[in-house]
Amino acid sequence: MSEVFSILEYAFFRNALAAALLTSILSAMVGTYIVSRKIVFISGGITHASFGGIGMAYYFGLNPLLGAAVFAILSATGIEWVSQKGKVREDSAIAILWSLGMALGIIFVFMTPGYTPNLMSFLFGSILSVGKTELYLLLAFSVVVALFFRLYLRPVVYSAFDPEFSKIMGLPVGFFRYTMSVIIALAIVISIRSVGIILVLSLFTIPQITAMLFTRNFANIIPLSALWGVTGSLAGLFVSYFFNIPSGAAIIFFLTLQFFVVKAIVVLLEKIRRRAD
Repeated sequence: MSEVFSILEYAFFRNALAAALLTSILSAMVGTYIVSRKIVFISGGITHASFGGIGMAYYFGLNPLLGAAVFAILSATGIEWVSQKGKVREDSAIAILWSLGMALGIIFVFMTPGYTPNLMSFLFGSILSVGKTELYLLLAFSVVVALFFRLYLRPVVYSAFDPEFSKIMGLPVGFFRYTMSVIIALAIVISIRSVGIILVLSLFTIPQITAMLFTRNFANIIPLSALWGVTGSLAGLFVSYFFNIPSGAAIIFFLTLQFFVVKAIVVLLEKIRRRAD
């Protein structure tokens, strides 16, 4: 136990804990929208398309996360536009952007003169290297998203699940849908440092699926998702430190393990209840 408390003396580990906490809260809010609206595949396309922005940013000497954010926003709004206009099949547009983003990222990283950057931290995450600036950015964006949900939760839900009726009621459906697309894109990019491009989507889906074992109410799923996200992320973070394994992979492993354990307990309790009846 003393060993656990001793690592809290290190600033980098405290930063990692704060990043795990904030990322779990952010993914709880945004991920609930993703899972409830059944757009996990769309979010996967946005995630992988952002790699093109990272590669181009390296080539032009810019901040990689800035490049990822631009690509992610363009991809998210583009997919939303395609889904509304229907001139191209949505799954086809996602596949094109997914593969194009990854291809551009690889090409521009290869073309970058001099030292080839280490892409492992972007592909698989590096939460132990998160700095103060990134923490402040994560905190600020989490607060903005929380305020947005606080003010516009009902219009967001109505626009997502019943757009036609929402239009009749006078709600600006397009505004809320495009705004949520931008929020999803930025939330994914900001979370890349924690678990990486390849694994980030799991952080936005697994805690929500776990929460949905107990409730289907949108507003109730968010705090439960945050709870499961925090517990799984902290467990993965501590294990990754002590066993010297990639933190992003460890976090996703524990989130998945947590889901199966909770699912088994829920099923067992349901069987016991039925037998009692």
